[in-house]
Amino acid sequence: MRTLWTSTRSFPPAVRLLMANQFAINLAFYMLMPYLAAHLAGELGLAAWAVGLVLGVRNFSQQGMFLIGGTIADRFGCKVPIMAGCLLRTAGFALLGVVDSLPVLVLASAATGFAGALFNPAVRACLAAEAGQERRVEAFATFNVYYQAGMLAGPLVGLALLAADFRLVCLVAAGVFAALTVVQGRFLPARRAGDGNGRESGVLAQWRAVAANRPFLLFSLAMTGSYVLSFQVYLALPLAAGEAFGNAGPTATSLLFVLSAAVAVTGQLRLTGWAKARWSGQQALVRGLAVMGLAFAPLALVAASGGAVPGVVAPAALAAAVIALSAGSAIVYPFEMDTVVSLSGNRLVATHYGLYNTVSGIGVTLGNLITGALWDYATRHQALWLVWAALTLTGGACASAVLGLARTGRLAASTPQPATA
Repeated sequence: MRTLWTSTRSFPPAVRLLMANQFAINLAFYMLMPYLAAHLAGELGLAAWAVGLVLGVRNFSQQGMFLIGGTIADRFGCKVPIMAGCLLRTAGFALLGVVDSLPVLVLASAATGFAGALFNPAVRACLAAEAGQERRVEAFATFNVYYQAGMLAGPLVGLALLAADFRLVCLVAAGVFAALTVVQGRFLPARRAGDGNGRESGVLAQWRAVAANRPFLLFSLAMTGSYVLSFQVYLALPLAAGEAFGNAGPTATSLLFVLSAAVAVTGQLRLTGWAKARWSGQQALVRGLAVMGLAFAPLALVAASGGAVPGVVAPAALAAAVIALSAGSAIVYPFEMDTVVSLSGNRLVATHYGLYNTVSGIGVTLGNLITGALWDYATRHQALWLVWAALTLTGGACASAVLGLARTGRLAASTPQPATA
């Protein structure tokens, strides 16, 4: 904690505000979202398809609108979409706690999703600008600690509040976002990220400029595999916990979430400092991605043994996979965010982040469909090693793609170009 405090205090006030802001955003989000499905199906009695619709609309309205949020940040400054997103999520979370009409629930869910699309690219672009080129990697590493800490604390706070009433959970979460709106309006500087703010050209010209950035697009595609791997904490690893622990699967899954967040919170700054002292940013990306892929190798070996290993080995392999996956993600994240800024040429930074998030969101959706289908096939044929081998190969392919881009010079910092009139 002393290292985190020292690192945090070394940044300008605006950077410290953005870090505290992200902790509060995740705290409020995760105190509510893990329990929303149970509330919709239980207390409100909605059918499963309706619950899926409400949750799906939130995800789509966020993943599909990241580019819009980034564009707004580049045209009007980062402060506008950050405040607007927090205000919109205040309204959306409050509605989720007090309404029971499906159309209004869908509207509230869409509002909470679009809110994330507004402030996520803007926060990252603003953080990069305020931290400065020399300290971007360290800033994103420290930022990720607060991000993960919010994810870790949120469900625990939500569970405590849920003992009273789900409505209280929603109203407290909405109150956090309302407070964030006021604090950011008072203290967040109203400046734009990057050298080009996009105001001198139309939105379509702004998008064309980003779409024409071929190295950036190739990097975005190459990195989609890392997001597919990271998401397995929510998909394949919980399924594996169910296989390994039976009725205790839900409890084991909760412990996996805690373990994943704990690795990031306690190890992020050390891993970043260690990697930065030994490797270039490109080497850190490639090696971190390789670690993420290799995280699934122990599970493949255990599954391929056909039950010939002691019963304690499977849970140990599961824990090792979570630790390695989290450590690899911690190595990759700050260098990944720094690379996006470098490839943007410090121009239209938020729009680049917006498109990057949209591409990764599409990749995660497709990756989850493939992983789920492969899991069903492997289960029917008693060959779960196929799933883990495929994920290991995904990490290797992702690392190889980034290595190829690095060796051909496509990951070198782009030279800022004047905006197209």
